[in-house]
Amino acid sequence: MHAPSARSARRSLWRGYILVPLLLAAGAAAGAAAQPPPNFVIILADDLGYGDLACYGHPRHRTPHLDRLAAEGLRFTDFHSNGAMCSPTRAALLTGLYPSRFGRKFESALSGRADRGGGLPLAATTLAEVLRDSGYATGAFGKWHLGYEPPFGPTRQGFTEFRGLLSGDGDHHTHRDREGRLDWWHGEERVAEEGYTAELLTRHSVAFIERHRDRPFLLYVPHLAIHFPWQGPGDPPHRTAARDYEDEKWGRIPDPGNVAPHVQAMVESLDAGVGAIVAALRRLAIAERTLVFFTSDNGGYITYGAKFRNISSNGPLRGQKTELYEGGHRVPAIAWWPGRIRPGVTAATTATFDLFPTVLGLAGLRPPPHDGADLAPLLLRGVAPEGRTLFWRAGARAAVRRGPWKLVRPAEGAPSLYHLGEDIGETRDLAGREAGTVAALQAALGNWETEVDRGGR
Repeated sequence: MHAPSARSARRSLWRGYILVPLLLAAGAAAGAAAQPPPNFVIILADDLGYGDLACYGHPRHRTPHLDRLAAEGLRFTDFHSNGAMCSPTRAALLTGLYPSRFGRKFESALSGRADRGGGLPLAATTLAEVLRDSGYATGAFGKWHLGYEPPFGPTRQGFTEFRGLLSGDGDHHTHRDREGRLDWWHGEERVAEEGYTAELLTRHSVAFIERHRDRPFLLYVPHLAIHFPWQGPGDPPHRTAARDYEDEKWGRIPDPGNVAPHVQAMVESLDAGVGAIVAALRRLAIAERTLVFFTSDNGGYITYGAKFRNISSNGPLRGQKTELYEGGHRVPAIAWWPGRIRPGVTAATTATFDLFPTVLGLAGLRPPPHDGADLAPLLLRGVAPEGRTLFWRAGARAAVRRGPWKLVRPAEGAPSLYHLGEDIGETRDLAGREAGTVAALQAALGNWETEVDRGGR
């Protein structure tokens, strides 16, 4: 793991690092046969809770395609998003860095009002940029939420193709954001396109695979599902033009005390989309050279305000989206690569920003400085990454994890301490009897905060 300096992610610096693409290695060895670089498909669900898939224990959600992916690949039980809301994890996934390095606003969801004029710094080096510059086709189809307007969109961050929404949420049928604006883009052009969001994203993703079957590609599919408005394919549209939906952004929910039927329809639509993408890889005979990684950007909502109940499932975990207990950031994750990844389950502690060095390493590239760990030994040989300390922060709140120990710092009051190996539900606060562990984790957290705040973008 590399510890970035204050400005080490800037594009002007990473170009000095040595890139070792397998394509060039193949060309250098005249006449020598070489395996082409692998393809990468990263599918990021939105607000999908740890317990929302059948393969993670949900008793009603029917997710046969993801269940098969888990049965044939590696299912993670201790995988974490780098934030408990949308934007932080997306920034971490694409840059391999803690989102706090980009400033405090990246510890929460970027706002369509306060943050509309900015986004992920264009100087940041993204996964897509490094792969594109080494010969990969790069496409993003879905929710961006790292900038609401050009130039802070995917096409300025390494993706040569983009279809989807730039905002944090949109009507799944009309593609209107919370302000009633049309928020559906083709590259940097706002366009109208009919269809249910998850189905449109799947269609564009499959077409991208078909266009680039004969060259290495990165396909990034950040789904909007299961983020509100809670609308399955059969639910009615909600948002129309020229109206503000900030105070009624959730959709048409006949029974606010039971949102679950709408969420189930969304989960199952998401599953169908994953199935279509995997089917395309099989049909085109490129599955054996494609790594598919599926996960979520944060935990699910169980409740929302005083009105909405029975929304999602985080299984045995405490807390939900926005919170730094496990339910806010421990998420489902599945890695699938036929012939390369053996079927199994791993309890290795891993996180979203690990995908950055993992993907680049598998592509034969030396990554720029990052905070993550290369998971290739885990994926290919079952060797877990070395023990490390992981951090989360959202304003005054923070959490730190080292081995089985997790410290949670609230906005006010004393921190709490949990042994996740014995208490995954974070029900027993051990801070009173483990003063040494509390002190050590607080010190580590303080040092980390000093470093990332000094290097904030």
